[in-house]
Order: sequence, then C-alpha cells, then structure tokens
Amino acid sequence: MSSGTASTALDVQLRSVLVATDFSTVSRKALRHALAIARHYGAKLYAMHVVSSVGLTIAGPDAIAQATMLALRDASLTERRLVASGALRDMRHQVIVRPGDVWAELQAVIRQEGVDLLVIGTHGRSGLKRLILGSVAEQIFRNAGCPVLTVGPCSPPDAPWGSSDTPRPVLFATDFSDASLKALPFAASFANQRQTKLALIHMLDPMPPVKNGRWYTASDVAEMRSVAQTDARKRLRDLIADITLGIEPAFTADFGEPAEGILRTTQAAHAELIVMGLKCRRRVETMSHLPWSTAYDVVRGAGCPVLTIRGENAWE
Repeated sequence: MSSGTASTALDVQLRSVLVATDFSTVSRKALRHALAIARHYGAKLYAMHVVSSVGLTIAGPDAIAQATMLALRDASLTERRLVASGALRDMRHQVIVRPGDVWAELQAVIRQEGVDLLVIGTHGRSGLKRLILGSVAEQIFRNAGCPVLTVGPCSPPDAPWGSSDTPRPVLFATDFSDASLKALPFAASFANQRQTKLALIHMLDPMPPVKNGRWYTASDVAEMRSVAQTDARKRLRDLIADITLGIEPAFTADFGEPAEGILRTTQAAHAELIVMGLKCRRRVETMSHLPWSTAYDVVRGAGCPVLTIRGENAWE
C-alpha cells in the first residue's frame, strides 16, 4: 500500500481488500462495498468467514467440523452466485473459511496477505454495541494493523466507488491529535480520486475551561466561544495548506458532543464517507472513556461507511 506525503498531491492505492462475512444480509452489504472498492483500485479481494469457536468448543470437535462444512458450502454458493452475476469478472479473488477465534483469524490473514483494507458490516445499532461489549469489534478497532471500513446499519446498500452518481463530500473528523491526523492524507486522497469536496470538522467543548476559579459572564463565554471557533477553523485550514486538492474544501468548527456533531455535519453535507484516526491505548479503563467510543457511536448512526485508521499503524 503506498501513499504520498502530506505536502504533495496524494494518491492512495489499495492492492488488497479483505471483507469479513457471515453470509447474512448485513454482511452482503459490506461485501458489495468491498467488491466496488476492489474493482475501483484493481485490488485482490479476500472474502473471509470465520467459524467462531465460541460455544462450539464445548460441543466438541464434531460440532466445529459440521459448522465448518456448512460454512464452506455457503461460501461456495456465494462465490458461484457472484461469478454468475459478473461481480467477480476479471477480479483476483480468494474465498477463505477457517474455524477459530474471529479476530485472531482475521488478523492472521491481514498479516499473511499484507491486506491494505478490512471491510466489516454491523448488525444494527444495538448489535454493534453488543459486539463491542463482546470484544470482537473492540479488538478490530484497537488492533487492526490496516484501516477498517465499517459499513453500518444506516449505510447505503451500494458503495459510491464505481457509481455513476455525482460524488458527495468526504468528511474528515479531527481533534488535532497526532493519531487523528494520521488519517488526513487518506481522506484527501479519496476526495481527489472521487473528484469531490473534502470537508474537515472539529468539535469544540461548549464551555470554556475554568481558570483559577473565575466566574464567566454570558458575554465572556460568547467571546471565548467566538475566539475558539475562529482559531479552530484556522487550524483546520492550516492542516491542508500544503495538500493539493482538486476542489475547494469546507471547514466546520462547532460546539457539542463529538459523535453527535460529526453525525449532524455528515447528514447536512450528504457525505459519502467519514474518515477518522483512532487513538489506541494499550490499557482499557472504563467503558465511557474508551479511545474508540466516539468512533463506534459514529459508526452506529452514520448514513455512510466510516473509515477508521489506527494512529500508530496508518498504512505504514
């Protein structure tokens, strides 16, 4: 996987795309997105199903063998249907079925095949939260060595890549941290490749920090908010000062809870993709302070796919 630097016209290229599937309706939507992306970039597509060993281990090896056999049958049927429909025409592809721990097996293929992008689907708003509480999505968000495209429950059934529809903006959300800025080159590249607008957004705390126990009047707060908003917009402009963009970008600095603000802006801009860089800590503290909590709130409510890039492994 290759890209330029932040001071040049960027050109992200994907050589391989891995989509995780369980042959459900939800995962078929993720598969359609993965197919469109792989075709757009001329990438090899890996479609993978992991027969989860959770529960089956207790039932014994016969149960695992039976579940694997059924999965292989479903995988073969899915592949034949895709071939017959022309979806796989002239596309390098491989279907993989393995028993084991879901994340461990996905991670193994990502490393072995040098996967550039992992595509996953979610089973609904509450379903994603249950997956995170069950640690599978948590492991993906926190540990994936490649960017992850999550096709959420509100995402359109088909991907914008390859579509004849007029391209819609790519939204880049940042808190100005080093981790979040790792994702900017790829947001800019996708906007250029799609010949569409890059929209940058930063969410501000509605209340200014209290210093030395000072009380602020309403006019003080209004002035401080205005200064903070102006400063944030300038910082957003400075981020892309040395990046070549084909279309004039848009900048939003608003006040409020980050996920709500990102979703609100996404809807107003009719964005086709949200790009976010993730902070990943080694130690998980409380559920309300997880570094990826904003990301999964965005995924649950976004009307478009969400690309998350782990700060320390952003397509290195």
